[in-house]
Amino acid sequence: MSETDVGTAAPVFFGFAGSSLALILANAGAAYGTAKAGVGISAMGVMNPEAVMKNIIPVVMAGGIGIYGLIVAVLLVNNVTVPNDSGVHLYKWSSGFKHLAAGLSVGISGIGAGYAIGLVGDIGVKAVGLQPRLFVALILIMIFAEALALYGLIVALILSSA
Repeated sequence: MSETDVGTAAPVFFGFAGSSLALILANAGAAYGTAKAGVGISAMGVMNPEAVMKNIIPVVMAGGIGIYGLIVAVLLVNNVTVPNDSGVHLYKWSSGFKHLAAGLSVGISGIGAGYAIGLVGDIGVKAVGLQPRLFVALILIMIFAEALALYGLIVALILSSA
């Protein structure tokens, strides 16, 4: 398994696996964050229905994590090369592993960010429903939680273009 190995489709598997994992894991994080924050908004809406639309921000921020995974997945799929006319795969092992690492980077950081946004969003919107002055603090914490996914996106973009 050297860099000069050509003709095998195995590196292509790793490239497509990276693309798939980017989308699947980032969307798993987004789904968890959306669900967890949505439960908090529902509970808060019973106490303070006027504040529901103001406190929808955690759900929107969780959805952004899925978009990061989609961006990386599309970029990775477009970088995986098809066999040439003689049927030989020229896609290198190093490219396959870089694309796998890129997908895992954005995917796993998306899971972490989704978990953080969901947890903070759930408790935070309930607290804001009781004390509206906590809203700015909630938004700042949510921004830092979203930054975790952004770091994974940046690393994935660097890996996919290297």
